[in-house]
Amino acid sequence: MHDFRKAVEADDHDTIRALLAEDVVFTSPVAFEPYAGRAITAAIIRGVSRVFTDFRYVREINDAGGRDHALVFEATVGGRKLNGCDFIHTNEEGLIDDLVVMVRPLSAATALAEAMGAQFDRIAREAQEEVEREEGPGSAVQA
Repeated sequence: MHDFRKAVEADDHDTIRALLAEDVVFTSPVAFEPYAGRAITAAIIRGVSRVFTDFRYVREINDAGGRDHALVFEATVGGRKLNGCDFIHTNEEGLIDDLVVMVRPLSAATALAEAMGAQFDRIAREAQEEVEREEGPGSAVQA
């Protein structure tokens, strides 16, 4: 089982953050532009854990080389059941450098967009606080 899956299932956000490369790129199912960086990606994942209920991984697919993974999940958001997949790529150090999330159906993706939109000020604030802890006041997160 992939360490990311174990951490998500345990709601262990410290481990999730530790598994992310500093330059990780997160591609959201509901945002046009990807997000770059560990702080914003970790904050988004925390936000998702606040809006999803009944979350569970139902399948894991790994490539023979061990650097590409697909984690298929089910969850509920805003009363809508959804199916989704986390597509993960790890760098040479074994850290996640690319995370693409896809969800279906459209009604659930819309509910997810609304729920995450309501969370986004908190997500941006959490990411900014993390960057400032690591790099000092005045550093900026790209959101």
